[in-house]
Amino acid sequence: MRFCVVETGYDQRQVDSCLDEIGVRLARLAARTEGAARAGREWDEIRDEATALRGLLERLDLGDADRARRGAYDADREAVDLLARARVELDAAREEARQVRERVYAEAVQARRDFEEALYARRRREARVDRILDGLTVEPVPADTPTAAAGVPATRIARGGADASSEPPGGRAGIR
Repeated sequence: MRFCVVETGYDQRQVDSCLDEIGVRLARLAARTEGAARAGREWDEIRDEATALRGLLERLDLGDADRARRGAYDADREAVDLLARARVELDAAREEARQVRERVYAEAVQARRDFEEALYARRRREARVDRILDGLTVEPVPADTPTAAAGVPATRIARGGADASSEPPGGRAGIR
């Protein structure tokens, strides 16, 4: 995160843009984390349903004990496979969420450090400006004091006469 330095601190548009980008990243992280949590709940539901189906098969009287045992064995095997895949996916989702949390936390810490550094620099510049301005003395100018413009006759400029074309106002002939 680099910001252009302007007279009163950092460019506010760049700072706002940076903060917006961090906000978007945090929103994405929250969505991904919620998705991982939702996936964990879905796998728990699948496991519960497989267990319920196994119990249903055990309660059914199919007449053929071997067929029932084979069906129960197949259901058990399928449930074990589903559960194993669910655990692998849940572990991967948890690991990814952990990594994302760590990365976002590190980015947030860095953004805070950058912000605090920028704020400190701005406060130093503000204090410096205050010291400079405190050293200035301003004397009031009376309202009836003539100014440089008051000494130039309006008719000479308005006429566009020889005086006006030969020398610019303020007596700076030849200076450019």
